[in-house]
Amino acid sequence: MTDTQLPESDADSASEAVHEDRLWHDNGWTARVIKNEDDDGWAVEMIKDGEAEPALVGPWTMGRDKKNPKPLDVSAFNTLVKTASEVLRRHEQQLHAQLHKRLVVESGDVSVEVTLDIIPDEHDPYALLTAFDPFGEQLAQVKVAPSFKLTRASAASWVDNDFRRPG
Repeated sequence: MTDTQLPESDADSASEAVHEDRLWHDNGWTARVIKNEDDDGWAVEMIKDGEAEPALVGPWTMGRDKKNPKPLDVSAFNTLVKTASEVLRRHEQQLHAQLHKRLVVESGDVSVEVTLDIIPDEHDPYALLTAFDPFGEQLAQVKVAPSFKLTRASAASWVDNDFRRPG
């Protein structure tokens, strides 16, 4: 077993807590101290249960002998979980912002909220362009290309053209 592999029993029973010097698994997270490939130091990777890739990889402190890594402990593990969770939260916020756009345009004397929701389907990606009145009632919805650019001008044009499919 290398520093980057979980023992079979740990991979099979992810709910069991493990508290070792270089491997901690608890509360849905695994912290693993690994050899830093870029230098002679050490790194730690944080993997959320069920994920293939680490949420966080960062440098890890050398121990007192300046050769081996400092052992993991509960305080370090909790800090790593908090940091990795924040990284995932920011990533989810960024992805949401890329896939969901919203703006308000004026049509006559009425404000119309226009949203663009991109559906990143692997085989057939598309987007839904939707209009809502000031009370949140849906006025119209059309399917558009996922590359559709929602701007004030494109939204106003869609509203002014009686919600006919753009392009």
